[in-house]
This record gives sequence, structure tokens and C-alpha cells, in this order.
Amino acid sequence: MSQGAASPQTASQARRAYTDHVVKGLPAVATSVAERARLLLDKPSEPAVSLRRRELVQLLPKAFPVWMRHVGDGMQQALMYGVSASRPADLPVPGRSSAGVGGAGGLSLVDDDTIEREILTSRLALAIMDRASWEFTDLRSRIAVLEGKQELETHDMLRAHVLARVVLDAWRTAGLAHESWREVQSSLHEEFALLVEEAYHETNRWLVTRRVLPEVDLRPFIRRTKAGGANGAGGQAARDSNLPSNYGSDVAPLSSPSSNLGGMQASGPMTGMAGNTTGFASGRRAGVHEETRLMTRSSPLPRSSDHAEAVLGRLNKLVARHLPSFAETELARPVSPQLQNAIAQAEMGIRERLAAPAPGGGDGPPITTPALLEDLQRRKQALKEAANTPVERATIEIVAMMFQSILTEERIPATIRIWFARLQMPVLRVAVSEPDFFGSTDHPARRLIDRMGACVMGFDSSTDNVGDALEKEIKRVVQVVEAYPDTGRRVFQTVLTEFEKFLEHYFKNTNEMTRKGVSLAQQIEQRETLAIQFTIELRRMLNEVPVQEGVRNFLFQVWADVLATTAVRYGVQGDQTKAMKRAAADLIWSASAKVSREERAEVIRRLPPLLKSLRDGMASAGMNKDRQDEHVQALNNSLAAAFTAKAAVIPSERLEELMARLESLEDMLPDADEVTIDESMMLDLSGHESSEIEVVTAGGSMPTPAMVAWARELQVGSWYMLDYRNRNEPVQLSWQGMKKQLSLFVTPNGRCVLFQQQRLAAFLQAGLLLPAQDESLTVRATRSALAKLDGDPSRLLN
Repeated sequence: MSQGAASPQTASQARRAYTDHVVKGLPAVATSVAERARLLLDKPSEPAVSLRRRELVQLLPKAFPVWMRHVGDGMQQALMYGVSASRPADLPVPGRSSAGVGGAGGLSLVDDDTIEREILTSRLALAIMDRASWEFTDLRSRIAVLEGKQELETHDMLRAHVLARVVLDAWRTAGLAHESWREVQSSLHEEFALLVEEAYHETNRWLVTRRVLPEVDLRPFIRRTKAGGANGAGGQAARDSNLPSNYGSDVAPLSSPSSNLGGMQASGPMTGMAGNTTGFASGRRAGVHEETRLMTRSSPLPRSSDHAEAVLGRLNKLVARHLPSFAETELARPVSPQLQNAIAQAEMGIRERLAAPAPGGGDGPPITTPALLEDLQRRKQALKEAANTPVERATIEIVAMMFQSILTEERIPATIRIWFARLQMPVLRVAVSEPDFFGSTDHPARRLIDRMGACVMGFDSSTDNVGDALEKEIKRVVQVVEAYPDTGRRVFQTVLTEFEKFLEHYFKNTNEMTRKGVSLAQQIEQRETLAIQFTIELRRMLNEVPVQEGVRNFLFQVWADVLATTAVRYGVQGDQTKAMKRAAADLIWSASAKVSREERAEVIRRLPPLLKSLRDGMASAGMNKDRQDEHVQALNNSLAAAFTAKAAVIPSERLEELMARLESLEDMLPDADEVTIDESMMLDLSGHESSEIEVVTAGGSMPTPAMVAWARELQVGSWYMLDYRNRNEPVQLSWQGMKKQLSLFVTPNGRCVLFQQQRLAAFLQAGLLLPAQDESLTVRATRSALAKLDGDPSRLLN
């Protein structure tokens, strides 16, 4: 490092370079966000939402110049004064605790607008740091050395939460509301994450050209507890990603009741909320309160796709320092004939070495993992000798290190490990010819390995049995890949699609532990869907018909479920279902005004069989006798109103039309694809529970949108740990319904647990359902290779 190493002036110039880069990138951000806003107009939405989006599209061109000007002014102010607003107090002070009620530092409530501002600022800061964490870590190390400090100031303008506050304050100053921000939030997050990552990178490059800490050593920043480990989950994240364990000022730790988001802590501007949530909820909007409550308890989000991309980006940067052409992922690379022949010979040798026995026995030679790794190491050296270019040799080394990590993963059964070993050469063939294998986590070869790994990495290491059918399918997949060596990613994409279809069939029809549970879950989904469909159509039918309120509620809340249950059991056209529809028609007729003696006599004559039909229907839907009595009593009150002429008269022609529509009710049901099984529409999901399936209807925390999105992304076959009903045990996701609105998890002993999407997100939010692996198999393997190369980069060139 040059004489500028201890110069605060160089640090100031670096901050100026960072500021200039951010400000220059604002027009591109504005253009992209405006375009995304226009695209929102094409998406179906409610009339009010469509109107709001249309107004936003019209407003943005006028507001964005003002917004950009104020962002620039805010950044200049941050550069000069070290804060992101006109008053230093506008920024939260991490670590400030409440000393009591009232007075300075006392407990106080905060208005909704301030709370929403903190939420939106935190989310933007987190989105930025999810992508730019590596670059920021290098930059703050260099700045700290220049200024002779151990750490940046809490509100240093280089920190993401400072920029986030500037951006949001400028948004409001430009006349744009929080609701408008939420409409384009995803694009704002994406664009600013890219912009800041680039700004950090360029600032780092500028400092490196001035010989300021060319190689960053993060060890001085790692702070450990007295027990010798990094502090809590944040420390684990630091160990896993080589980040300092005190990184929480810009990245929220995964577990800590006082964790801070983007530099904010629950104390400070939100003082008192965590300690008195009940009182706060009574005086504020519940949605804002719940989100704020969750800001004091970080949710256990897994490592996102951004993390995976960051690991790949880090690998590419490291290798590109020594081999600049390695990071060129645009065009396919021609593979030298010598290397092609060497890969083919190695593949044939591995097949002969790993002539795996058929599941359940066979004559194949036993092989241990150390012996397997030693064999692959010898073949790697032969491949490197056949390689023509440094890039080919580097690719061979990295793929070998990745598979070394995969093959030493203890949670993969030994019988399956053999098939992963046989994938190494096909994957190497793809990696040397398709550079994007190291450029994106979406490469089908990576996704195939991840999906197969997620399905077999259970928790019981004492057994080696993953099921004959699953093992045979993995064997078939590998053999298909081996059979088509020249088709590259196409063969991996083909077998990946086939494997996904196999999993759906496997859990539904083949796996003894899950087959019955999946069948029950499908019946529940069909019943819930039909119940909602019947409710929607009954509401439509009775919208303008003067039916007693008690009868109307009974039809919507009870009889729709009865109709759905009967239709699932006997078919929509079954005689029993038709009988239930006739009972609904008789009830509507009986509850209308009866003014003549003949009509009243007819009601009395029909009443006993009608009540019997109603009780039979409720019993078939699983309703107990006490609940039946309550509903019958309420209906008796409605029928009494008909006798006293308190009920409205339904015109005879309208009544006949209503009866005809009830007879053909199934023909008018809304499309099942349009039905959303959420908690607001469900009738009584707990009524589905039996000894064979548990239905989760309570528990967890109010989920954030990120958690709901995560719940939709869970993949069939993956393993989790579930904490429910005083049990903490492994479960495998075995089935998902339409639009993933219902999800079925099955334990190794066959116990089935069913979640609705919102409840699943609530369990994820509360950490009651945790993924078995917070990283995919290939990301973990890439990170392992990255760690080895960090320690010895010469392995790439040897």
C-alpha cells in the first residue's frame, strides 16, 4: 500500500467517487422503474389497483426529475455532514435503549408514517446488501485502513441504509406516496442493488489503482464470543460467507430479538413498541403494527438466489484475477480434441470403477469414499495434462473441487453418492464448453444436481435407504446423461424436467409413506375448492333475492361445505348431491313469507324431512351434534319469521328460476383455476383433520410478503425440520396443490401434516419450519471450492 494508506483525504475522494457513480446512475434507474410501472398496467388487478397504477405511470415522468435532484442533494449532504437527512436525529441510533417511560430515551409511540418509512428504508437497504455485500466488505476494509479506524461510523454515507433513507426521503419530497413506492418496490430494489454494487466495485477499483490494500484480509474484522465461536446466527453467516460477524449494521442477523435492519434497531425511533404490542395495536393499523413487530424479530429467511449468485460472482472474480478470460460467459468455448478424448476415457474408467449394484443387492464392487476421491484425483491430473489452455485447466480444478465437496456430504447415502460421482465427467464436459455453468445458478446441470440432492439429503444417517424407486430414477437420469455426451445442457434440461414429473408421480402413487397422505390432501383441496366455488355461486344467485339473513349465512357458511363434501364423495351429478341441492331449494322456499293457510300447512308438512336432510348433510361434513343443534335453532327462528309475515315474499317466477339454477349449480361454478384457497375464504379446514392427516390451522407469526413468496417457492422433495405440537422432527415436502395453495409434508414414519399457504408462511416466519439446508448442494460445493482457492490460488494454474 502506498503513502495514501493512512490518508483521510484519499478516503474522502473515495466517498466522492462513490457518490458520483450513484448520482450518474440515477437516470437509468428512473427509466427502468418507469418502464416496469408501465408493464404493471398489463397485469390483471382490481379496479382500484389499476387506477392507482395508471395514475402512477402518469405521475412518474413529472416526479422523477425532482426525485433525482433531491437524491443528488441528499448524497451531497451525506458526503459533507455524514448523515442522510437535514437533521442527524432523523437517522436511528443503533444501540440506543429506552431508559424508561417519558423523557429522553423513554418509551414513546411513533406515527404510522414514520413506521412505514423505517420499513421501506430497511427493505431497500437489505436488498442492496443482499447483492453488494462482498464489494461493501472490501470497501469498508480499505476505508477503515485509510482512516486508521477499526470500523466505519454507524451512519457513514457508504452504508446502504444511508442511501436508502436519501432515496425514500427524495421520493416523498417529489410528491410520490408510500403506496406508489410499494407498487414499484421490486424494481427499485433490483435497480439500486445493481447500481450500488457497481458503485462499490468502481470505488474499490479506484482505491486498488492507488495501491490501497490490494488484497483484503478480513480476519481482523471477525469478532468472536468468549466461547470461541462467532456470535449467534450472524456469526454463522459470517463464517459461511467470510463476512465480519459485526456486519449486522447493514445485514440483519438471522436470529436476535434486537436485530437491526439496515442499521436500525427496535429501540431508538421505535422505542417501546416491542414491550407493549397490545396497546400499540389498539391505536394503530394492525398491518403496520405486525410488520413493525417483526422488525424486532428477524425472520429466518434462507439464503436467497442473490446469495447463490454472489457466491458464483465471487468465484468468477477470484479466478479472473489470474485468468481474465475465465469470466467471459457470453459464447461457448470450443473444447480441444485432446481434452474431449481424455474426458471420454475418464468417464469410461469411472463407469467401470463404479459399476454400482442394483438397489437391494448385486455383484458390483464395494468402494469407499476415500478410495473414490483418490481415484478421481488421479483422473483429474490426467485431464489437466490433456488440457490445452489455462482456462480448461482451471475449469477441471474447480469442477473436481465441487464434486469432492458433494461426495463428502455425509447426508447423501453411499449408494446415491456413486451416481453423483458418475456425473462428474458429464458436468465437466458441459462446464468447459458452456461458461455460463459458472455464471448462473439456473444452468440445468446445477439445478439437476440440486434437485436430486435435496430429495436424498434426509436426516437419518443410520439408514442408507432412500427408496428403490427414487434410487432407480436417479440411476436412470445419470445413465441418460452419460448416453448423450454431445448434447450439453439440452440433455440436462430434458432429464431435469423428467425428474420433476417423476417426483410428482412418485409421492402420489409409488411412495408408501406418502401415497395415502397425498390422496387425502387432494380430496381436501377438491373439497375446499368446491366449497369456495359453491359459496361464490350461491352469493351470486341470492344477491338480489330477499332471503332471511340467517338462512343466507347458513347456505354460505355451512351448506356450501356440505355440497362440496357430498360432491367429492359421490360426484357433482350424484343422487346424494342432488338431494343436498334440493334441500337448499326447500330451505329457501320455506324461509320466504307464507301468508296463506295452505302454504303454512305445506311448510309444516315438509319441515321434518327437511330438518333431517339438513342434519344428515351437516353430519356428513363432520359437524358434531352440538353445532348442528345451534344451526337448526337459528334456522327455526328464520322459519318462524316466515309464519309471522316478517320475511320478505319471493315472487313465484323468481323462486322457480332460483330452483332451476340450484338444480344446475355445477354448470355455473367459477373456474377452479380462479379460486384462491386463503384463510379468508376457507370454511373450517380443521374439520378435515383425522388420525391420518394433521391440518395446521394455528401458530406462527404474521408473515411478510417475502415469507409468502418463499412459501410459494418450496420444491417437492425437499427436507425441513418442523416444530409442531411439541414435536421437532424432519419432514419432506411431498405434494403441493393448485397454485401451491396447500402443501403436504410427511415425516419419515408416514405422519402427514397439511398447510395452507398463509399458515406455511407464518411457520417459516416464526422459524417453526426450517430448511434442512440453507444452501443448495452446488452452491455449497462452489463455496467450498472458493474457500480452497482463496487459500491456494496456484491450484488453478498448476
